[in-house]
Amino acid sequence: MSHTHGSDAVPSDERLKVLLSPTSLPRHVAIIMDGNGRWAARRGLPRIAGHRRGIDSAQEAVQTCLELGIPALTLYAFSMENWKRPLEEVGQLMNLVLEFFHAHVERLLQERIRVRAIGRLERLPLEIRKVVQEVEQASRAYDRLTVTIALSYSGRAEIVDAINKLLDEVNSSHDAVLPISEEQFGRYLSLPDVPDPDLLIRTSGECRISNFLLWQIAYAELYFTPVLWPDFRRRDFLLALLDYQRRERRLGGIATGRSYAGFRTQAVSDELDEDHGQPVNGIRIPTKQAEVFVPDASR
Repeated sequence: MSHTHGSDAVPSDERLKVLLSPTSLPRHVAIIMDGNGRWAARRGLPRIAGHRRGIDSAQEAVQTCLELGIPALTLYAFSMENWKRPLEEVGQLMNLVLEFFHAHVERLLQERIRVRAIGRLERLPLEIRKVVQEVEQASRAYDRLTVTIALSYSGRAEIVDAINKLLDEVNSSHDAVLPISEEQFGRYLSLPDVPDPDLLIRTSGECRISNFLLWQIAYAELYFTPVLWPDFRRRDFLLALLDYQRRERRLGGIATGRSYAGFRTQAVSDELDEDHGQPVNGIRIPTKQAEVFVPDASR
């Protein structure tokens, strides 16, 4: 795989931002934050060092969403499968989660960010559950940005839990309407009041969804980057958003030759050559063959 380097080849963050269509940004971005352990291993550091550095990336993702006006961000922090990791690492991760809430919640609340957690939270240590409950309560009225943290989460478990809630309601109600529609079922999931993700980002080069938001990402655009999560910064987020706006979201329809997100407007109709990475206002966007590997999920 070739790479593009140099100031003339790779646009700055601000020049990337100029290329974005502000009216066609995703309403909800979900991120599988992968690669913390590999980042640490390559530097001869303990795995927890990678997880700790990953908090900086999460903070930067939050700030980028605030800056651009993206209303929802969901971060996959700890899966139910992660409980199978060595007890020492699990304990360190739980301490890091607690440390994150204690260190950053005040700033999140000052920014009027709504913070939520999803997953089988009953498995988390009591102290974490208490902090999560307090933060959710304190931020419940905020709507500038909803940040959802998936902890002890499993997409399959979420669907099973939703089915059980639905069955309980049907069994206890004489007014239940059957059959249940997709919209009705969605109300029993973890985020009934948040739009489904338009864009799913996974870092570290792995091309799988790892049991994350299985119901909600049915029509999401998938973006895979080799960048390890601790190295994922604002520029990487902007590149993902630019790629999203290049996609034609068919949603089951036929190809029209136009970007669903509205990126190919009159002003930038010649800005990106998907095969050759033609210059854009004197700069060059890294292509799929260059810096970022992005399988096109719409084709």
